[in-house]
Amino acid sequence: MADPRVLAERSEIEQEIAGHTICEQLKLTAERFPDAPAYSDPAEDGWTTLTYGEARRRVLAIAAGFSALGLARGEAVALMMVNRSEHVLADLGAVHAGGVACSVYATFAPDQVAFVAKDVDARIVVLGGAADLARWEPILGDLPGLRKVILLEDAPDGELFMSWDDFLAFGESALAADPGAAEARAAAVTAGDVLSVLYTSGTTGNPKGVPLTHSNIIFEVVATDRVTRLPSHGPQISYLTYAHIAERVLSLYVPLFKVSHVHFCTDLAQLGTVLGQVKPMLFFGVPRVYEKMMARLQALLSTQPEEQQENVRACMAAGLAYVEGSQYGQVPSPEVAAAYERADAALLSIIRSMIGLDDARWLATAAAPMPPEVQRFFAGFGLKVIDVYGMTETSGAFTANSPEVFKLGTVGRPGLGVEVRIADDGEILTRSPVNTKGYLNRPEASAELIDEDGWLHTGDVGSIDDDGFVRIVDRKKELIITAGGENISPANTESFLKEHPLVGQALVYGDRRPYVVAILTLDGEVAPAWAQGRGIEFTSLALLAEHPDVVKEVEAAVAVANGKLARVQQVKKWRLLPGEWTAETEELTPSLKLKRRVIHAKYAEVIEEMYEG
Repeated sequence: MADPRVLAERSEIEQEIAGHTICEQLKLTAERFPDAPAYSDPAEDGWTTLTYGEARRRVLAIAAGFSALGLARGEAVALMMVNRSEHVLADLGAVHAGGVACSVYATFAPDQVAFVAKDVDARIVVLGGAADLARWEPILGDLPGLRKVILLEDAPDGELFMSWDDFLAFGESALAADPGAAEARAAAVTAGDVLSVLYTSGTTGNPKGVPLTHSNIIFEVVATDRVTRLPSHGPQISYLTYAHIAERVLSLYVPLFKVSHVHFCTDLAQLGTVLGQVKPMLFFGVPRVYEKMMARLQALLSTQPEEQQENVRACMAAGLAYVEGSQYGQVPSPEVAAAYERADAALLSIIRSMIGLDDARWLATAAAPMPPEVQRFFAGFGLKVIDVYGMTETSGAFTANSPEVFKLGTVGRPGLGVEVRIADDGEILTRSPVNTKGYLNRPEASAELIDEDGWLHTGDVGSIDDDGFVRIVDRKKELIITAGGENISPANTESFLKEHPLVGQALVYGDRRPYVVAILTLDGEVAPAWAQGRGIEFTSLALLAEHPDVVKEVEAAVAVANGKLARVQQVKKWRLLPGEWTAETEELTPSLKLKRRVIHAKYAEVIEEMYEG
């Protein structure tokens, strides 16, 4: 039976948002704050900015353009481009025209793009430029319902194609001819209409389309706002793909309610620079982003004199003690608090400012297990990088820690109005208004996802402690059962292996096998600096992976990880690969999760060699 408190929370939010749509929210914000900065794109001399008033006017013109191209109610507009204002405006324009927005991972292979385009029945496609078109061009002839392909840059000749500038002019003309029609189409959108279809990044098989309604998303936004309690009109950074539910909620939908000023980082390599310029009020990153940030900071610190390094380590120890002592049910002792205040004034606040996180009130991570060492590293600076937990199928996070109420190593408590329970087999189940009703065109998969009582089956194994905090053990289908019948979480062992900065990625294997093995890669940013600091010439990762000193260091890292594990969990053999794993090389999903089946198949010989003899 549901907790009456949870049902009351749910009812309160549902009454608050009843009938509300994203279209109405943009109109409300633009009318109340027409001159507030909304979206800023990088430019040579800084930023070019649209206000909320200007943004809504452009959204209506885009909606009028889509409608003039024949987009009908409920039809899909597919988008593939980096994060920039045009992506948001085209997305919202599709919705205002009564259509459905579908951002597609730019790392999808052409066959995956083809599957998504056919599955969602895309009628209009908006692309960034030639690189995006290259992924679509092979399958354009197989999409009979496709009416137009719009490109922001380098639009080819031909009736099927249109440049963004020409499309905007086309839309402005259509809006001027009948401005009331665009407003009427936006007003006709209902809370139960599908707002967006997002595709899971596909760790196995074809990606699955997840339809999310205005009600799903707005409930998520309101619940998120009540947990984070972020100020209005604050600066944000958008850098993760809009095909990822977390980025979509945090930097596309939340800003419409908080009147945030979104700055677009179009190149991940420039994220550090943009952080320093914008100093965002919130920052979300998948674990790999934080791992990379930690690696760069460690590399920088290693170049400092030993005395300075020791000072940093002492200050970070004070920061870590303070954050750990601030967890739920604890209060830092006066001595710990005083030590932190001294360290903060002397150094930690300076480092936070240097990396652009001095104004960040909410730092979060999700999508994959966060290595404890990474979380502890940032805690050393007084930064609480808290875990949240969710899925595309739940409109984003449905459990969360907050800066005030958190436990490190957990993914927090269930969100407002959210029910969570643990099934008999350990699987985490959830039920709430943020859950999708099922997958697009996949009735059998939908029946597996949501049972007849409305519980969504996450596929994750976990537990809930006496204080209501949820812990994730691993993916249900990824648990290793050894030949001896022992259950092992590969993600847990992998996180220990990746605690050493040299190790970029780790995959642990051992299902139905007598012992556990691991495949490792070097971190492409840390390894060259590590080598240079030890007088080792760096020419390539491949050669570095064979260097005796590197092999010895990685061997020591495996030994340290094994020391934290039960005997049956320990890695008996391992191999260091000559290259990195990326979404482009297909070992990682676009959200940087391991594609285990791909890795198992691609490195089958390497795995088998570790079991020979």
